[in-house]
Amino acid sequence: MLDKEILQYKVGGLLYMPAFQKNIVQKIAEKKLPHLTSAAFCLEDSIRDESLDEAEKSLQSILRELESLENLPLIFVRIRSPRHLEIFHETIGSRSKILTGYILPKFDMSNAEAYIKLARQIKLPIMPTLETNRVASLLTRRTELLSLKQSLDEIKSIVLNIRVGVNDFCNLYGLRRNINRTIYDIGIVRDILIDILNVFAKDYVVAGSVWNFFGGNFWAEGLKKELELDKINGFIGKSAIHPAQLPIIFNGMKVSKTDFDDANQILNWQSNSYGVMKSADGSRMNEIKCHLNWARRIKILSELYGVI
Repeated sequence: MLDKEILQYKVGGLLYMPAFQKNIVQKIAEKKLPHLTSAAFCLEDSIRDESLDEAEKSLQSILRELESLENLPLIFVRIRSPRHLEIFHETIGSRSKILTGYILPKFDMSNAEAYIKLARQIKLPIMPTLETNRVASLLTRRTELLSLKQSLDEIKSIVLNIRVGVNDFCNLYGLRRNINRTIYDIGIVRDILIDILNVFAKDYVVAGSVWNFFGGNFWAEGLKKELELDKINGFIGKSAIHPAQLPIIFNGMKVSKTDFDDANQILNWQSNSYGVMKSADGSRMNEIKCHLNWARRIKILSELYGVI
């Protein structure tokens, strides 16, 4: 397993699919998804309650088939609840040689203690998803986010990403963004996201929200615009619901040549007296005390995704 500092950025574009998605094995085997960095098999919202047993049997078969392949993406399973995590890991997850970790939906203080107790025992990376009313509502948001941060800090070494469920937030208020609008245009949801970043982004990678469009005109332009806004606000990576989104998300993870050169300048600082220096292309100032964490992130992203 890679070091967490690298692994947390390697998640990149996380492709969600129902646990019935058996054709993913062939697609990976035939290298039809070259930009697939991580995959999430969902046993939660995408599976009807009465089909859960069948979905788990399907997923067990998929995991077994994937074990025979090389150069796999990171593999995650999205479970339903702490009790479901306990049962699934005991019967299926613990027997898999390729499972990277678990996605924990509807994560808030009503279930955090139970999830964290199990995570300590399982010792695989987890990615909690913040998407409930306790996180959204102004009446509880501040206390909820600070309490969640304090709880997750106890198992920080296995918290790979913090993820956000914008569709759930939108649903609370009966909203949905159009193809020509980003999530940042929905003010009430934007404010929730910014508060999540405020609490978590200093110590964790916080992944960007799902983009609901993958067909018709202009969907790619909308995704690129939202990726740019994700990046400038501090989100890293993005959930994907269709393979067509993966190349765009992957390219969005690349760093510019200017950023790459400046990051190297900062990480290889030569001056013993000056803490500020003109950038490599002469367009801005680099300050080692202010830009060191940024430079480390840019360096890792450039190694994983490349330089534009």
